[in-house]
Amino acid sequence: MSTVMVRVPATSANLGPGFDTLGIALGLYDEVEAGLAAEPGIRVTVEGEGAGELDLGEGHLIVRAMRRAFDRMGVPQPAGIEVRCRNRIPHARGLGSSSAAICAGILAARALYTAAAPPSADARPAATEAGLTDDEVFELATEMEGHPDNVAPCLAGGLTVAWTDHSGAPRRLKLVPDARIRPVVFVPSTRLATETARGLLPKEVPHKDASFNAGRAALLIAALTQRPDRGLLLAATEDRLHQSYRAPAMPRSADLVERLRAVGVPAVVSGAGPTVLAFSTPDSQDLIAPEVGNDWHIQQMDVDQVGASVQFPETR
Repeated sequence: MSTVMVRVPATSANLGPGFDTLGIALGLYDEVEAGLAAEPGIRVTVEGEGAGELDLGEGHLIVRAMRRAFDRMGVPQPAGIEVRCRNRIPHARGLGSSSAAICAGILAARALYTAAAPPSADARPAATEAGLTDDEVFELATEMEGHPDNVAPCLAGGLTVAWTDHSGAPRRLKLVPDARIRPVVFVPSTRLATETARGLLPKEVPHKDASFNAGRAALLIAALTQRPDRGLLLAATEDRLHQSYRAPAMPRSADLVERLRAVGVPAVVSGAGPTVLAFSTPDSQDLIAPEVGNDWHIQQMDVDQVGASVQFPETR
């Protein structure tokens, strides 16, 4: 059985003012080994995060993503699928675990199809000669996730800006943040579903708040890529569109963000939370972290510049 190994990074979306548009890839990875088997059935094993909790059959998100990718490529569904997951990205913490699983499944399906495709293009259905393009992978991942801010950096790495064009198709642009910026994550033991956090957002916001965030998002891109000093990043990570509305669902995270910012640390809620993301900068490599308690995990990370990667480790 041919197998494929996919490595996908954790991500942090929004970054304060860039609601549903900005995201960054982090140096923390899930590894997925997937293969197609002649024997019918789904076999999923999980090590690390989610072990003993996740569906080990058709309901597993990676399997669902693989199925969607095979359908999108127009190829028959395989009789058997084997998936081995080594998960390090915390679940339901605002670090893109679902986006990572979706991207891993789609990329695995594309790679397995490419490896098994007939050598002659004439032997393939015309619609699937290229499997899925990178743009089509991004579109399908966005479709499954519901928004592109996590899947964009997961696939591309670095700092990404995502938007939807006039046809409704998702688009993304990769930027390279200053190499001296080091993200720090404060991961609590508690979880928060993205749907719960989104349910707290109002349907309308004041025009002045939208204008405020537009300016801060533009400033944040400049600060992360050109002038990563702490004072500029502190101003650039201000937000009026989502964090205050979500605070009742994660009061400890909201309190930590406030305490970090009070001592000059650029801190935001990571994605939908409850993880808190802070940036250490060239003028402040050592964060002045307030007391957070033993049920928080604090970790400094690199920015992942590569994004998801695919390898063929073996043929068996």
